Amino acid sequence: MQQYLLLDKIEWPSDLRKLKKEQLYNLSNELRDFLIATVSETGGHLASNLGSIELSIALHYVYDTPNDLIVWDVGHQSYTHKILTGRKKSMHSLRQYGGLAGFLKRDESEFDAFGAGHSSTSISAALGMAMANKLKGKNNKAVAVIGDGAMTAGLAFEGLNNAGWLDSDILVILNDNKMSISENVGAMSKYLSSVLAGRLYNSVKDTANKALSLMPTMQKIVHKVEEHVKGMVTPGTFFEELGFNYIGPIDGHDINVLVDTLVKIKKLSGPQFLHIITKKGQGYKLAENSPIDYHGVTKFNPKEGMKKGAAAKALTYTQVFSKWLLDVAKLETNFVAITPAMREGSGMVEFAKQYPNKFFDVGIAEQHAITFAAGIATQGIKAIVAIYSTFLQRGYDQLIHDVALQNLPVMFAIDRAGIVGADGPTHIGSFDLSFLRCIPNMIIMTPSNENECYQMLWTAYKLQAPCAVRYPRTMGNGTPITATEGILPPGKAEIVRHGQQIAILAFGTLIDNVIGAANKLNATVCNMRFVKPLDQELLQQIAATHEYIVTVEENVISGGAGSAVNELFNQLNLNRSILNLGIADEFLQHGDQQSLIREQGLDVEGIVKAIYNHWEQIKI
Repeated sequence: MQQYLLLDKIEWPSDLRKLKKEQLYNLSNELRDFLIATVSETGGHLASNLGSIELSIALHYVYDTPNDLIVWDVGHQSYTHKILTGRKKSMHSLRQYGGLAGFLKRDESEFDAFGAGHSSTSISAALGMAMANKLKGKNNKAVAVIGDGAMTAGLAFEGLNNAGWLDSDILVILNDNKMSISENVGAMSKYLSSVLAGRLYNSVKDTANKALSLMPTMQKIVHKVEEHVKGMVTPGTFFEELGFNYIGPIDGHDINVLVDTLVKIKKLSGPQFLHIITKKGQGYKLAENSPIDYHGVTKFNPKEGMKKGAAAKALTYTQVFSKWLLDVAKLETNFVAITPAMREGSGMVEFAKQYPNKFFDVGIAEQHAITFAAGIATQGIKAIVAIYSTFLQRGYDQLIHDVALQNLPVMFAIDRAGIVGADGPTHIGSFDLSFLRCIPNMIIMTPSNENECYQMLWTAYKLQAPCAVRYPRTMGNGTPITATEGILPPGKAEIVRHGQQIAILAFGTLIDNVIGAANKLNATVCNMRFVKPLDQELLQQIAATHEYIVTVEENVISGGAGSAVNELFNQLNLNRSILNLGIADEFLQHGDQQSLIREQGLDVEGIVKAIYNHWEQIKI
């Protein structure tokens, strides 16, 4: 293991504060080397963390953490924070099953003031902490670190607005690297990019203030003029109008400037706003040149960089959606595709290149994305919203009120449904079947393989109703795509294996595990396809010919697809014993997907064991 002159001496922020300020530059270089070496072995968020090393050092050097509270937005930029707060020796376990989380967790460290895996929460959370300190008579500081990509979300502005109004003792640090995961979009992003003008303004302002300090009357007149001129040359006006004292922009990689600035800010009271300019991937040329590719990485050789692997025999479900979207564009014209800042993750890069007029990236604004889609749908244009399962949660009110209530034909392509793996509980898509199923007018589909996913996407596109196709992050099983633009009859399931006594109803891609279990039990297997509506006719047939019914889904059992079956059986007075298998009533931790599926008893052996345990009278 490589030896480090400074980093090896640091376990806690208290050790960091023993260093001389002149040593912090060398420490940042050591941390950069350590991060690249570590993340290349574990995978994780690299470019964003390389860009925030100096900021992390400066914050822990100046502030008395954990008494002073630092809230990192999302956690994509928190690895250096983890290293400096007692977790350096555990970084080899980052995002691994049973190891360190890839995001912040309050139960992992007292230095993690707030845990979040969704963006734009930091200002509101830090404001709550600042006000709590005030109510308790404490003078602890609260700092929110937020990226310019996260500033595109409405929640960030709600927090800013309230912070200025409350005259809170909070510092908001805007880590401006002109990117979220993809390139930033929107008017706010363009506004914040006027940083050179901001530097010029601050330089002139400092000089002028010194000269005018000897002429108080003239100084008042000039300050009035300043309020009007300032808006044309610096992004600070907007934040000052909200009640913040705006400082910056400053170089976020100049550790001396950062430390000096934070020392001064720490002495100030009231809402402070520090604007720093950083570069994603700083210090690692491959990441600097391709920050999107190096945002989230798998294992790689740091000397060679990320390699494009050999073409896989099976497509991921994201790639199925990508192919379908391009195929739609060849046959249809009356549609648009929308994403809330997940162009790469949702498989829309090529579509965006080929059909820019039909592609809308609305930024990290899930609520807006859904109501925007609803508005488009009112004018007879099909709106396709590509969104992760957990990000759809953020637009739930809009889904109910703006889409479903008006019965608008908005189509949701829901990626990362079910168990997602290393990103952990903040990104696990285990609730969407439950929160979608209770909404009137919704049609919900769960494909069992790639070809069926492709066909369901066409089905959702053709149906004139709110529709959702939810699919996992995983690779498919290699099923070739032979489907065309035809549609599946809504609510129609199919029997894929005939057996006796036991019928297993499979919802989604766990069907391969279900079939494996059914082969050991001689059970019937139904590929249910639709969670809503259910195939009532088939279920009545199953109830009449089988004594035991099992449902299997990659969703929480509470309120999920199995619950829908239970409700239908009760409604039809079908007196059969039903066992619901799915994700437990808990937040799953991070780890590889197969380990988590096995932990939840959703592998072949787990399904068989659960059935035998539930019905001891079943004979082999």
